[in-house]
Amino acid sequence: MKTLTVGANDAGQRLDKFLQKAVPLLPKPLLYKYIRLKRIKVNGKKCDIAQKTAFGDKLELYISDEFFSEASVSFKDAPADLKIVYEDENILLVDKPSGMLVHEDESESRDTLINRILRYLYDKGEYNPENEHGFTPALCNRIDRNTGGIVIAAKNFESLQVLNQKIKDREITKLYLCLVHGRPAQKSGILKGFHTKDSTNRIVKIQKIPVEGAKTALTKYKILAEFDDYSLLEIELLTGRTHQIRAHMASIGHPLVGDTKYGVNRMNKGIWLKFQALYSYKLIFSFKTGAGILDYLKGRSFEVKNVPFISGKKFLL
Repeated sequence: MKTLTVGANDAGQRLDKFLQKAVPLLPKPLLYKYIRLKRIKVNGKKCDIAQKTAFGDKLELYISDEFFSEASVSFKDAPADLKIVYEDENILLVDKPSGMLVHEDESESRDTLINRILRYLYDKGEYNPENEHGFTPALCNRIDRNTGGIVIAAKNFESLQVLNQKIKDREITKLYLCLVHGRPAQKSGILKGFHTKDSTNRIVKIQKIPVEGAKTALTKYKILAEFDDYSLLEIELLTGRTHQIRAHMASIGHPLVGDTKYGVNRMNKGIWLKFQALYSYKLIFSFKTGAGILDYLKGRSFEVKNVPFISGKKFLL
C-alpha cells in the first residue's frame, strides 16, 4: 500500500486526472477499476473519479509496486544557466536563446529550456520532484528551436491554469521583432493568407486564396526601421499558425534574413546570422478579466533589451 498526500500544487484537480499524473504507469482502465473496488481511497473513504482533490487529502493506494516509478531527474544533467527577464513566486519569464529546444525531442538532448528551468528551481529549493505527485513547473508557451525570445513558465498549478486560459483567450500579447529582406510597400498593415501544412516535408505554405484544408492566418506588422536592403519589423500574431511569421513574410516577397527554410539562399549569402532573424522580444499581460493570483500582472509589460541581430555585430550599423 502506498500513501500520497495532496500538496498545494495538487489541490483542486479531478481525482482521476491527478492520479494519472501521480501514477503514470497505471493504465487508465485499471485506475477506474481500482476506484470502483475501493482499492484507492481518499481519507480512508470510498472516492469518485470526478471528485476534486483538496490540500492535505491522504490517498491510500492498494496497488502493486510495479506501477510506481522513481521521479524523473533528467533535468539535473542540464545547466542552470538562464537569462531571466522577470521572476516572482508564481511565474518565470526566460529569454530563450535561438538554437535551444524548449522540450526534449528524438535527439534526447537533456539541455533544453524546461530542463534548465527545473534545474534552476531545484537549486533554489523551489522545486523537488520527490515532494510533488501531480505537478511539475511547466512552460505556458513555446517558440521554435531557431527562434529566440520570451517564454513563460508557471511555478505552481494555479498559475499554470490562469496563464493557459489567458493565452487561450488572447489576453497575453506577444510581440516579435524580425529583420526581412527588402521593404514592404506599406509601412504597417494586417496580412491575410491561407495556411496549409506539408507534414511530410515539415514546411507550411501561406497562399492568397483559400484552398481545401487551409486555415486563415492574420499577421499584423509595423516597420520600425529601414536600411539599404533590409527592414526591421514589429509583428503581432493575430492567429497562431505553425511558422506563421516566416511563411507569411516569405509569401509577400520579404523573407526573414537568415531563414534557410522559407528564404532564398543567395539572399542570405555572407550573412553572419546562424538562425533566422526572429525574436519574441516583448510580452504584455493585457488581461481583460480577473486573473486570480496573477491579477498583479495586469497591464505590465516585459521586454528583452538585447536582441542579438540588433545589438550585436556590425550587421545593422
